[in-house]
Amino acid sequence: MRSCLVPYILLSWSSSSAMSGQPVSFDQHPPHGHPANTDPSTQSTDKPSTASHPPSTKPDPTETQPHPKFHGPDGKTGGAVQDAAQGGFAAASSTSPAEQPGAQINGPELARLKAMLRRGLRQFPDWPEKGILFEDIMPLFASHALHSSLTRAMEMQIAHVFNTTTGEKSDVDVVVGLESRGFLFGPQLALRLGAGFVPVRKKGKLPGEVATETFKKEYGEDVFQMQSDAIQKGQKVVIVDDIIATGGSAAAAGNLVRKLGGNLLGYVFIMELDFLKGREKLDAPVHTLLTGQEKALDLPLGQTKESAEEAAKPVTDAGGAASQQQP
Repeated sequence: MRSCLVPYILLSWSSSSAMSGQPVSFDQHPPHGHPANTDPSTQSTDKPSTASHPPSTKPDPTETQPHPKFHGPDGKTGGAVQDAAQGGFAAASSTSPAEQPGAQINGPELARLKAMLRRGLRQFPDWPEKGILFEDIMPLFASHALHSSLTRAMEMQIAHVFNTTTGEKSDVDVVVGLESRGFLFGPQLALRLGAGFVPVRKKGKLPGEVATETFKKEYGEDVFQMQSDAIQKGQKVVIVDDIIATGGSAAAAGNLVRKLGGNLLGYVFIMELDFLKGREKLDAPVHTLLTGQEKALDLPLGQTKESAEEAAKPVTDAGGAASQQQP
C-alpha cells in the first residue's frame, strides 16, 4: 500500500505546485475520482512508478549475489541458508536442538555415517613391516563428503558417550590431538564443539615451558610433550587419535592432561586394534567410532575387510551349484 501511495502524493505535488512552490489544498486539487475533480487521470503516469516496485514473489533486483550453499556430511546442500534462498524461513526456537544433551544424536544418521567411513578406509598388509595390517585413513580426507562425515560422526559420538551437546554449546573445553594423525581432524572437531585444540607433540617440537611424559613402545621409549599453559585447571578434556593400538601414546597424553590439572573425560578414536588390548592401559573411558580389527588379516594389497568378506560369500553359478569365492 505504501509503494502505491507515495508516488500518488508526489505526482499530486508536482502537477499543481511545481510552478508556485506552494502546497495544494483539497479544494484546489481534489483527488482523482472525486466528483469535484475534472482533470484527466494520471494513472498512465503512475504505472511506470508503481511498476518499479516488483511484487514480493519476484527476485529482488538489488540483490546480485546468490545465497551461499552449505554442504552436509553427504555433500548435499541444506540448512537455514538454503531454506531462505528458496523463499522459506528457518524455524526459530528459544532452545535449539543443539542446546539439549543428546537432542541431535540421530541413531540412523550416525549408523549411516559410520558405514560410509568404514567403506572409505583401506588396509595394507605387511606395511610398514611384515605382520602389520596398516589401516589407511587418508582417503577420509581426500574426499569432501568423507571428511565432513568424519567430523560430524565424531561430534555426535562425543555428545552421545559423554552426555553433552553437539554444536558450540558442548561441555567439552579442550580437544587434545596426538601427533600426528590426531592433528588431521582434531582442530575441526574442536571448532564444531566450541572447544580449544591442544596438540601433543614429540620431544623438542614445542617452544616455551613444557610438561613431559615418557612412554614405552615396542622397540624402546618415546617422549610426548605439551605446553604447560595449554590446559587450565578443571577444564574438561577429550583426547582424540586415529587408532588405538598398544595404548602407550594415548596413556602418555592422558598423564600430561592430568599433570596440567585437566579433567580427562575420556578418549575417542576412529578405530581400535582389539587384539593389542591397548585400552587396558587407559584409566579413562575409551570409545571408538568404528569396529576394529579382532586379529591381523591376510588381505591383498589395499583390499578392505568389507570387500574381502563380500567376496567370500557363497554365490550361485549359472548351473545352480554353490561356489565359494576366495578373496
